Amino acid sequence: MKIYNEWNKLKRVIVGSATGAKLPVVDKSVRTVNYADKIDDSYIKSGIYPKQVIEETNEDLEIFCDFLKKEGVEIYRPDDNNPEYYNYCPRDSVFVYGDKSYATPMPIRCRRHEYKAFEKYLNNLEIIETAHSDSNYNLQCIGNPDILALKESVPMFDAANIIKANDNMLYLKSNSGNEKGAKLLQELLGSSVSIHVLKDVYSYMHIDSTIAFLREGLLLANPDRIKNKYFLPKPFCDWDIIWAPEPMDIGHYPGICNASKWINMNLFSISPELVVLEENQNTLRFLLEKKGIECAMLPMRHQRTLGGGFHCVTLDLERE
Repeated sequence: MKIYNEWNKLKRVIVGSATGAKLPVVDKSVRTVNYADKIDDSYIKSGIYPKQVIEETNEDLEIFCDFLKKEGVEIYRPDDNNPEYYNYCPRDSVFVYGDKSYATPMPIRCRRHEYKAFEKYLNNLEIIETAHSDSNYNLQCIGNPDILALKESVPMFDAANIIKANDNMLYLKSNSGNEKGAKLLQELLGSSVSIHVLKDVYSYMHIDSTIAFLREGLLLANPDRIKNKYFLPKPFCDWDIIWAPEPMDIGHYPGICNASKWINMNLFSISPELVVLEENQNTLRFLLEKKGIECAMLPMRHQRTLGGGFHCVTLDLERE
């Protein structure tokens, strides 16, 4: 089992599940990391997701799994273990590189054990522990995207803050990953890998609605956040860039929105010539096809409601 980038031909993957998905109880970690953009607490819900959301999402995930099987991909699913948050986004909690897996020190407390729902499929798992206290969070981030949720007292990061390009990686410093987290990851991976930190572009969580690596030298970028190629650290500013078009907003369940419209650029690569894309994103499909990338257009009706597209709901374990 080895994986070094985001695009080589996919062999094995974990696909998440919406079963048991919850809107978590709001502690300081949830308030600052998930909801820094919401000044009014009364709009923040907690409890089980609506039955319609869970059932329709599981239907869409089954369609996705059927497609992957036809592509010869071996699929694993998380256990239904009554999660505190959910098992929908395995990408968030485990970082896989080479033949090793790392359960990352997630800043949201109730997510720290999500990896246990699928750890039996992980090779050489290392659990990264870090001290946790309310003093690690900055309440001044609420309503102010220029202030981040996480202080630099201890390393904290979600695995979804990182994307891989062989011996170079891009790490987003945001509400879900601090700079100490990037330094810790660099120490763990060693000097043969370079972690490049992307700063001051997007505070509200993960990297995969901002940038996607499509193949060596080609990336997809969100123009609302990456204003020009020089926002990117080297070597990525020298890559060919597809600027994502305005996404088709597919909406969200009334009163529950956990992702911006840009979750619709959250694609997943099966190979350098094939990606999975939300079925309504035809303008983006056209741009990708111009670069020789075929798009499998599949449903994911509650991407914005649950906060995760096709890249989020997967954890690739092996690529050629």
